Amino acid sequence: MGGMPLNDMPWWRWRSNVRSALHMLSDPVFQRDVWLAGVDGYGDVTDAVYRLVEDTWLDNWSAEKYVGTIFRDSQEAALVDTAVLRVLRIMHQVGPDAPVSAYMENQQWPEAVRAARDAHVRMATADGDDPEAPPRTLEVLRIMTRSA
Repeated sequence: MGGMPLNDMPWWRWRSNVRSALHMLSDPVFQRDVWLAGVDGYGDVTDAVYRLVEDTWLDNWSAEKYVGTIFRDSQEAALVDTAVLRVLRIMHQVGPDAPVSAYMENQQWPEAVRAARDAHVRMATADGDDPEAPPRTLEVLRIMTRSA
């Protein structure tokens, strides 16, 4: 999100949180090397899901509602909706306080990761960012959303 024109979307802070969550949920190497390893500064799966739905209420309605404010177009919104539904389905199966291993061992997890990856790549590319860059810490996210 370094090159992202943060303030070109009306609700860019929400977009930043959604992007950060999708980025972490879409990267199996990050999940293994950071979440499973217990590296501080990135939260956990539950934290990522919370950032995905906390302000947006995407657990209650479609991302389509936010086209033009958080999401650039209907295709971006549809990809986010798919990712949210797949991740939430697993969270409801394993429980919100389950360890990251419970998510990663769920047979539907690869499908959720793919959906998050599709949404992440679309959003990062639309914002002029490299979708292959590693996820940033939550502190960097806080600084970015305070400073723009």
